[in-house]
Amino acid sequence: MLGRRPAQEQPDRPYPGFKLAHALVAAEDGRAGFAGLSIGAQRVYGTAAEASCVWSRRHAPPRRRCSCGFYCLHSLAEARALSCATANRAAVVLEVVAYGRFIRYERGLRYSHQRVKAVRVGPCECGRPATGLADAGQGLVGWRCLMPRCAACAAHRHLVTFGSFARRLGGLVPVTPDEGATSWPGPGTGAFARPGPVTGAPARPGAPAAGSPADAEAVAALGAEIALVHARLDLLQAQLSRLEGGPPAGM
Repeated sequence: MLGRRPAQEQPDRPYPGFKLAHALVAAEDGRAGFAGLSIGAQRVYGTAAEASCVWSRRHAPPRRRCSCGFYCLHSLAEARALSCATANRAAVVLEVVAYGRFIRYERGLRYSHQRVKAVRVGPCECGRPATGLADAGQGLVGWRCLMPRCAACAAHRHLVTFGSFARRLGGLVPVTPDEGATSWPGPGTGAFARPGPVTGAPARPGAPAAGSPADAEAVAALGAEIALVHARLDLLQAQLSRLEGGPPAGM
């Protein structure tokens, strides 16, 4: 757990941070965007975005007794470690600056506004360095989720190059391989695919996650953002117990 700090703060300067997100490309016009891993996973955002609460429109994120808002980690190493989890293998690492209202945690921030400064793409699932982004087999209505792929593994798929994805973001955010991410030697490189646009109809509606695990407890172990979901569930359970006249949750 991150450890909750009671007061909401207003920074006098933007704060740098790192986070995981799923890279998306629009099915029709080729725009690019991102989506979160759990909270707000159904909402696509661009390189500059303002958070909105998925639970209620009556307050502005982040709120202390809610799990709304963007999140980031202070350390690139922790973001890379989080990307090793099975359900996060399709995600990319975003370097962001957080501004607006925020709540500080031991390992990161939950905040209201962000700007993406850079996109770091980890290795292909085979262990080789990725050369682009290919269809991950997941998506939202009108958006297709992409995942890191090397040229050999993308031989039979359309591959969106890093430069092409950067142009779809507006050309202001660099998209590069994450050279510090964990990789390991693999077999021969095989045939290389010709980079091209993502085609075909969008995948069925659903969260753009690689594994989409059904077990909430397993998801909770994946990291900081998912822990926020369970913190809210604990609060709701405690409130329900008080209304029913029973003992507080957890006792």
